[in-house]
Amino acid sequence: MAKERSFVSRFFHGLWRFIDGTRKVVLNLVFLLILALVISAIVGSEDRLVLEPDTALVLRPYGDIVEQYSGTPLDYALMQATAAGRQETRLRDLVDAVRRAANDPRIVRLVIDPSFMRGAGMASLLEIGAAVEAFRASGKPVVALGGNLGQSQYLLASMADEIWLNPLGMVWLDGFAAYRQYYHEGLEKLEVEINLFRAGKFKSAMEPFIRDDMSPEAKEANLHWISDIWYQYLDAVSRHRAIPAEALAESIDRFADRLEAADGDFAQLALEAGLVDQLMSRPEAHLELARRGAPGEGSEGFRQVDQDAYLALQGLAPLPPGKNLVAVVVAEGEIVPGRQPQGVVGAVTLAEKLRKLGENRDVHAVVIRINSPGGDAFASEVIRREIQALRDSGKRVVVSMGNVAASGGYWIAMSADEVWASPSSITGSIGVYGVLPTFQKPLEKLGIHTDGVGTTELAGKMRLDLPLDPALRRIFQQAVERTYDNFIGLVAGARGMTAGEVAEVAQGRVWSGGQAQKNGLVDSTGTLQQSIDSAARLAGLGADYKVVYDEWDLSPIEQVLIEMVGSAAVHLELGFTVDPLLRNSLFARILDDLKFLAGDGDSLTVVAHCLCESQ
Repeated sequence: MAKERSFVSRFFHGLWRFIDGTRKVVLNLVFLLILALVISAIVGSEDRLVLEPDTALVLRPYGDIVEQYSGTPLDYALMQATAAGRQETRLRDLVDAVRRAANDPRIVRLVIDPSFMRGAGMASLLEIGAAVEAFRASGKPVVALGGNLGQSQYLLASMADEIWLNPLGMVWLDGFAAYRQYYHEGLEKLEVEINLFRAGKFKSAMEPFIRDDMSPEAKEANLHWISDIWYQYLDAVSRHRAIPAEALAESIDRFADRLEAADGDFAQLALEAGLVDQLMSRPEAHLELARRGAPGEGSEGFRQVDQDAYLALQGLAPLPPGKNLVAVVVAEGEIVPGRQPQGVVGAVTLAEKLRKLGENRDVHAVVIRINSPGGDAFASEVIRREIQALRDSGKRVVVSMGNVAASGGYWIAMSADEVWASPSSITGSIGVYGVLPTFQKPLEKLGIHTDGVGTTELAGKMRLDLPLDPALRRIFQQAVERTYDNFIGLVAGARGMTAGEVAEVAQGRVWSGGQAQKNGLVDSTGTLQQSIDSAARLAGLGADYKVVYDEWDLSPIEQVLIEMVGSAAVHLELGFTVDPLLRNSLFARILDDLKFLAGDGDSLTVVAHCLCESQ
């Protein structure tokens, strides 16, 4: 008779069988997925897309327009495999596709469809606008299709010769604003003590944790820069649509009255205001585009190719190593220590990239494209020193600012030979702060107490469950003030200004790119391409140079997987979606703010971050 196993033995045996069975299922699913991708790639190799005459290039951004994809190479490949799940579209792909199409005789028109675009900064939209202007200058027409056009979507659509709006659609323009939640009263009720240290009169990033409203200084500073960017928005729409900027601003202020006069018909109101040219449904628009060009196949309606397929047709493989290279390095996201994936600026990651470029004899100039609100001050200084070392190695370095390059984002720009910004870049915010919350009172209410001994007066005092020691408070304030003084001194040395002159435009104040140029904080305003041209000029390369982007270093297995996924994209429907409402919810925004309170847990980090954005 077999001996019966104990309960413990049977439990662990059953647990192991469950784990082993799960492992087999997962491995089988991965194997089947790879097999399906391989088969689809083989089948798809027979279907070569050929670009026919009378084709329209469709500019259709998905999700947010970014400088650089976030995540890993495989994340990007899976995102490319399904339009429905795409959360990001790379700015340079949109710009490159439009510029190439301008000189392509097979492309006869550009169709702008911003329906799936979620967010885009003004600087990004102006970059696209410069490419669209060049396309129009080639003599080819541009048409925009719209349903419900928000502010960013409409600015993109306004770049077209004609805008066709759905009869049930709308154009929603309401101006730019800078609003945040303020938590002081709530934190007082929770008896959470916020220990804030800052330097800079206008450094208002942490105000929500010590106030219940925006300070007068913050209101003054914020209104100054968002008013300038709003003026740039109105000016751009005015030029594209031939509507006086004053009339456009007035129509927005009187929107409710004008909508009532139009019996609540948003589309008709947009037509009467000259914001759009025709009202037609999407099927009607496709028929009209087919009549003007050529009919498409299947459900396409008109002969078309989107920006991704078009660039793939151009065979845009990375350029082989050669002489006279201008390398573009993207620094997008918050600046933090260590190695980080794309979408976050890791100090070690970016420093290693710059070091390798310094050792590459074929690279004569480097353009650093910054789209960052800042972050850790020490990490920013690590990157700035690496940029200086790159210059010391004989390379010419130019910074190009994207939508935002403020606080720590401005810090890392200072060592460049030249600093370029878009007129609508958000920059400046020269100031620093540190924050350390303590939770001793809430814990005491729960009956949790902290006590102990240490070998010195400071030992064990850096805790979140104890009140902040007065000596530590003095130390932290000195650290913040010293970092701010260093920031001021670095800007003064880099910009050829006195410390007093820098202090006048610092104090944590945010500026638009145009305002920053007037204040001497940047050298020129223009597009990324103009900054690349300037870098080549500084390096004495003339017009004979190649541009390479420093991107992921792929392993052989990653290259194989990405090629398989890319080849199979047209055959598989991989429906990975994320509800965009979750990304922008109040809860998500509060969590984003609270992560700054956490910092490094039980230590204080000096931060150069602007927490600045317009909506």
